[in-house]
Amino acid sequence: MASARVDAWLWAVRVYKSRSQATVATRAGHVRVNGDPAKAATQVHVGDRVTVRKGGLDRQLEVVQTITKRVSAEAAAVAYIDRTPPPAIKAAAAPPVAQRDRGAGRPTKRDRRQIDKLRGR
Repeated sequence: MASARVDAWLWAVRVYKSRSQATVATRAGHVRVNGDPAKAATQVHVGDRVTVRKGGLDRQLEVVQTITKRVSAEAAAVAYIDRTPPPAIKAAAAPPVAQRDRGAGRPTKRDRRQIDKLRGR
C-alpha cells in the first residue's frame, strides 16, 4: 500500500482509540502532515512527518509503514518512528505565593501574620 488516509493511519497505529476520534482531531486542526494542516482524507506516505497534538503534548511521528487496519500494539510500534523531543526541564520553581480564596473576605490578624511569615518579613 503506497498511501493511507491520515485519520485511518492514526487509528491503525493506536494514536487514537477510534477512527472517529482521529477524524475529529484532524478537523479541529490538531494534526499536521509535513508541517501543513491536514484534513481527514489527507494521504500519508512513507517518510512523511505527522505531528499530533493530544493531551496538551505534540507528538512527532515519522511514517514507516502505511497501514489502514488496526493492528496489535507491537505491530503498530513498527509502523512509525517517534521523533518527539524529550520534555524540557522546567526552571527552578519560585517560592509559593500567598493567595487567599476568592470571597474569603478580609484577612484576619492571624492570616496577616502568616502571610508576612511566608513573605519573609
